[in-house]
Amino acid sequence: MTDEPLPVEHLSPLAALVDEVLAGVGYEVAAATEVVDDTVPGYGGLFDPATDPAELRSALERLLESGLSRPPVPEAASDAFVLYVDGSSRGNPGPAGAGAVIQDAAGDELARLGRPVGARTGNNTAEYVALQLGLAELLARYEPRRLDVRIDSMTVIRDVWGGDDPTEPGVERYSEAIAAALSDGPDHRYTHLADSDPNPADALATVGADIAAFGPG
Repeated sequence: MTDEPLPVEHLSPLAALVDEVLAGVGYEVAAATEVVDDTVPGYGGLFDPATDPAELRSALERLLESGLSRPPVPEAASDAFVLYVDGSSRGNPGPAGAGAVIQDAAGDELARLGRPVGARTGNNTAEYVALQLGLAELLARYEPRRLDVRIDSMTVIRDVWGGDDPTEPGVERYSEAIAAALSDGPDHRYTHLADSDPNPADALATVGADIAAFGPG
């Protein structure tokens, strides 16, 4: 795992800057919102539609020039973890985002992650990115021995755990990265979430789609 940002689909320049800020704070949405709030006081933060794009772009550029640091890593209760993931695409394809929540076995939240995926991207791609994001950050922060991935996408489940070939063009790079992470990582299983099941990653994926919808900036 390196400090290089994870790959992403096409984004506007402004959305790409937000993604760089997110990468700098480990894709922690709350931390990114806080640093942007400190730089653009009175505008309500990262996702407020009233924020002027030019001022937001200037703030993001200053943040990146000054350097960003990841928040401290919370201590986990054990070496067993739960990873919730979700992707969101408006229009499918459309502005898309990915979200992931890392919990320990006691159910305590350790990370709330989100990012934009692309300005015109399908939901399945967003789901792959969400899983890659969650796995990358989990393995960078902890040494898990057991992992339960909670996910609602049967397309991703059939590929990652069922051995099916990816059905959406362009997701191979995410699928291959996921397979590599799991092959070298913890004992793992998946839990399929029904539409009615709560998924704390859903709101973070929506935030990512909000960012992906940002104009050129």
